[in-house]
Amino acid sequence: MVPSEDAAPQLDVDQILADPGVRIVVCCGAGGVGKTTTAAALALRAAERHGRRTVVLTIDPARRLAQSLGLTELDNTPRQVKGIDVEASGGELHAMMLDMKRTFDDVVLQHTDPAKAAEIFANPFYQAMSSTFAGTQEYMAMEKLGQLHARGEWDLIVVDTPPSRSALDFLDAPARLSRFLDGRMLRLLLAPARTGGRSMFSLVTASFGMFSKVVQKVLGAQLLTDLSGFVAALDSMFGGFRQRAEQTYRILQARETAFLLVAAPEPDAVREAAYFAGRLREEKMPLAGLVLNRVHRPAVPGLDAAESLAAAERLVGLGGHEGTVDVLRAHAALAQQAVRERQVATRFTEAFPAVPAVSVTAQPADVHDVDGLRTIGAAISRP
Repeated sequence: MVPSEDAAPQLDVDQILADPGVRIVVCCGAGGVGKTTTAAALALRAAERHGRRTVVLTIDPARRLAQSLGLTELDNTPRQVKGIDVEASGGELHAMMLDMKRTFDDVVLQHTDPAKAAEIFANPFYQAMSSTFAGTQEYMAMEKLGQLHARGEWDLIVVDTPPSRSALDFLDAPARLSRFLDGRMLRLLLAPARTGGRSMFSLVTASFGMFSKVVQKVLGAQLLTDLSGFVAALDSMFGGFRQRAEQTYRILQARETAFLLVAAPEPDAVREAAYFAGRLREEKMPLAGLVLNRVHRPAVPGLDAAESLAAAERLVGLGGHEGTVDVLRAHAALAQQAVRERQVATRFTEAFPAVPAVSVTAQPADVHDVDGLRTIGAAISRP
């Protein structure tokens, strides 16, 4: 088993999904390790097997979640998934995909009056920032999580974190964005407007005049005007960004949240999982366990690679056993891969021996329907 039962305690995912005290499950890890599939499989199992009213939030731009759940589309509003087996359990499954710009627009509408919101929406800097600014997607994922939690409609919220370069971006981006929006340079840009200056670049002091000229030269007059106008229009929301980021952080630290690290038995993915585990420990956030996806296991674990290759060579010498030789060599390659994967996984289990873990055997094909999600859910939960 990778990781082996001797190396780490066994992760009981069903216990997490069935616990009414757990209201949020966050699937996190590096990109391309199966977070979206894992999140969907867990949400489906929570609804079908444990009778929970569940919503899964994905940030996957490839829309694979919609396809696997039989939905034609996903958007910023939860949609109920029909045709799943919840008659006995009484559960429900809803799914949604984060719309970064619409979520940002909703935040503006919620915390400003209509006239101010219209001014913000028309600002070119806001239009660019709400769609492409680095960290905005991760921040809006946290915003959406906070909104879903506040509504109180769900027994369980399953979050598929953004496919970021670094899994830590999900935790870092809210604070980074709020620091940007509340930063010293933006406050300096806003100061002339507050003092009643005749233009955006009217100067309170000669020293600020020098600063403004330098910034204007670097950024360009129009961009600086757009940026200053955005800051002035958004001034009433500055405290709100910071406050909501802090509220969501407290939710993520609470006992009602369970973080599941998702990784593949590859050096970069396991290293990323280890970094995230360390960060969760520092932030006192509840790490429930590790899900190691796409693990390879030979059909005959008692036959190691060396023995298999030796047997193949003996048969080659005898002649007439080409098919068996191919099978033995294929088994040897798979056994060698399994050993490499076990060694990679050990790097995590040795660093975090108390973190429960479960491994999921690599599937012969990509998951593309509800039955496939059920298979993954059963493999993770190991009933």
